[in-house]
Amino acid sequence: MTIMQNPKAIATALLASLSLLLTGCFITPGKFTSELVLMEENRFSFTYEGEIFFIGLSNLAAMGAGAEEFEPSTCYDDDTFDERECTEAELAEQRAEWDAGAEMRAAEAAQQAEQMSAMMGGIDPNDPEASAELARLLMRQKGWERVEDKGEGVFDVLYRVEGELSHDFMFPVIEDVPMTNPFVQMVLRDEGVVRINAPGFSANNDANPMAAMGGAMGGMAGLAGMASMGQSSEGGGENAEMPNIPTMEGTFRIVTSGRILANNTDEGPSAIAGGEALEWAISPRTQQAPTALIDTSR
Repeated sequence: MTIMQNPKAIATALLASLSLLLTGCFITPGKFTSELVLMEENRFSFTYEGEIFFIGLSNLAAMGAGAEEFEPSTCYDDDTFDERECTEAELAEQRAEWDAGAEMRAAEAAQQAEQMSAMMGGIDPNDPEASAELARLLMRQKGWERVEDKGEGVFDVLYRVEGELSHDFMFPVIEDVPMTNPFVQMVLRDEGVVRINAPGFSANNDANPMAAMGGAMGGMAGLAGMASMGQSSEGGGENAEMPNIPTMEGTFRIVTSGRILANNTDEGPSAIAGGEALEWAISPRTQQAPTALIDTSR
């Protein structure tokens, strides 16, 4: 009995799931702190500081494309399920299946590269300068004060903006990218009521691409677990490496002088000078996306 269990196969399977969701630029938080302040005189400020992970620029994408090299799958004993050495016949069968799929793999790789480029606003993920190009793109947009490439699709950023409560707000928004999965949304209602949602700060929310990819695996936690499985597979070394997928971990805070009508924090609002604050601790175990309804008219 043979079972496909190698890091490249895992990466390919994950990217196959991702290809079903190519409706935006798939990004997710790493370690971060974020704060939304609803101030007096109908103004607001928003800050996000920490890591952002761009899946399209990670080693996951590179591994999914992979080199055109045959790698035998693991063989197991039919009775004990212990790992064993593959027979010559089994290796020959695996190799024949690999060779038969060469044309299909080439077509899929080309389609995948095109889709990834579309996700990244025309930036070619295979270009060695892709990360630098993305950093330049973000830095020319208002609010992005720091964008530092940490490698493997991870950037350390500082985004800070303020303005009037006269329009809806979403973070992040990236020029030339048709749609991104939002970390935070602020929607204005009539009579000074503001609805705040943070779908990107929940590992099990459909707006988080890791959740959509992970499904029953538990979103980000499941994907990280698969990466860990690939890293711990026998053989180690270059062929066993999976990308370093950052763990989503941080805090999201809302500060307001308005009246909090609803929220889903664990402990409710806390009193501060001039108003109240809501705070969520975010981790891969976060089940519900932070949400609040606030009346800013008072």
